[in-house]
Amino acid sequence: MSTAVLTPGLRAGAQPRTAAGARPPATVLLSAAVILLVLAWSIAPGLFTGHDPAVGVPDDKFIAPGAQHWLGTDHLGRDLLTRIVHGSASSMTSALIAVAIGVAVGGALGLVGGYLGGWVDAVIGRVVDVLLAIPGFLLAVVVVTALGYDTRNAAIATGVSAVAVFARLMRSEVLRVRTSVFIEAARISGGSSTYVLLRHVLPNALRPVLSLAVLQFGIAILVIAGLAFLGYGDPPPASDWGLLVSDGREHLLHAPWLVLAPGLVIAVVVLSVSRLSRHLDQGRNR
Repeated sequence: MSTAVLTPGLRAGAQPRTAAGARPPATVLLSAAVILLVLAWSIAPGLFTGHDPAVGVPDDKFIAPGAQHWLGTDHLGRDLLTRIVHGSASSMTSALIAVAIGVAVGGALGLVGGYLGGWVDAVIGRVVDVLLAIPGFLLAVVVVTALGYDTRNAAIATGVSAVAVFARLMRSEVLRVRTSVFIEAARISGGSSTYVLLRHVLPNALRPVLSLAVLQFGIAILVIAGLAFLGYGDPPPASDWGLLVSDGREHLLHAPWLVLAPGLVIAVVVLSVSRLSRHLDQGRNR
């Protein structure tokens, strides 16, 4: 006769909640809500504000945050919340372009170098070492200076600066996967190198890269905002988040909300992206 030992607080016949079935932490849900809100700003800014981001009312300049203007107005009487909402499209799109370039170019270099090895891996490795030796922000400044001062060029520059990071991670994952038993089985069964690379190696090496891509998205927002702050993005009256901070610093003493509001938005979005990336990485390592 067997006896069942029950965990305290667990009814007979009930199944314990596993880590896979656990609800995400509240911070993860809040971070996801923040990202969804900013994406909604980017897609349909007119749903959140009815003001014109480029046209203001001179009599309403430097109004402090209140019921009429939630985040106040600037030196031209433009609603700051409106400018932040409309500037989110440029900031988010530029960050997506930067991450896409980093994943595509860096992932391809790491995939080919890690799988083929030999002199191909050596050449790609030296290129990656050179890119890693240059600070990412400095490399972005050099690239955007060569391409021209524009938000799209700033996105390309940010993507180029992220290529080395993705190449290094993809290469390490490919080196781990290519020695697996199922890879050897695919080769023995007659699969070509291209088939094995795309059908077996790439899917199994891609998940850590995607987790890094989420984190890199937040870093790209910071880099692009920094470039806009220094004047390497679109000129006024554009409302990129970094440009808003740059414009507001001239009035920091008597209108601090012009710096604090866009700066806080940048910080909250980047921290939210970082929290989501950490959650995805923890789920991968369980």
